[in-house]
Amino acid sequence: MKKIGILGSGIVGQTLANGFLKNGYEVMVGTGDVKKLAEWKSKGGASAHTGSFAEATVFGELIVLAVKGDAAASAVAKAGADNLNGKTVMDATNPIANAAPENGVLRFFTDLNESLMEKLQKSFPGANFVKAFNSVGNSFMVNPSFPGGKPSMFICGNSEQAKSEVKIILDQFGWETEDMGMAEAARAIEPLCMLWCIPGLTKNSWTHAFKLLKA
Repeated sequence: MKKIGILGSGIVGQTLANGFLKNGYEVMVGTGDVKKLAEWKSKGGASAHTGSFAEATVFGELIVLAVKGDAAASAVAKAGADNLNGKTVMDATNPIANAAPENGVLRFFTDLNESLMEKLQKSFPGANFVKAFNSVGNSFMVNPSFPGGKPSMFICGNSEQAKSEVKIILDQFGWETEDMGMAEAARAIEPLCMLWCIPGLTKNSWTHAFKLLKA
């Protein structure tokens, strides 16, 4: 099993960390304040570790980026470009702006001609970014259960090997993987976060996921 380094100690980072622990991985969560993860580390046992962003990146053979979108570039910089060289970075971020939604529609600080993941990939070319886990709420990220069967997780990235690594994780976490191609596809995948949130923000309905149906 690969060692996992997670950049971000919020609910998404901890949810994915617990999913990895459940599947037998060794995990280090990178954070600016290791004290706030004392309880998580205690519950996680011998395979749960904490450290700085750089320490988590050195530790992990595969990296998960799980911070607020506007903090993503800073988090990756703190992780260290050299530490990321050749590694898969599973990018769960969304470019959500610090502005109120409009009729339930989130505001982004990017446009449809360049995604946040593309910006990160250009800034840190040695890493292999793969967009994943950005289009569903944290309560359904690991082993989601829906009457219609496994939901679809849309991914993209420039490295086929990195996407294969992410697919293995998605299989373990109970998802069907839908590979949408190269990094440019993140321009379409990131706005799925907007679509997923509309029922929640307008009707307080958060118990759904996407599924791609094929003839």
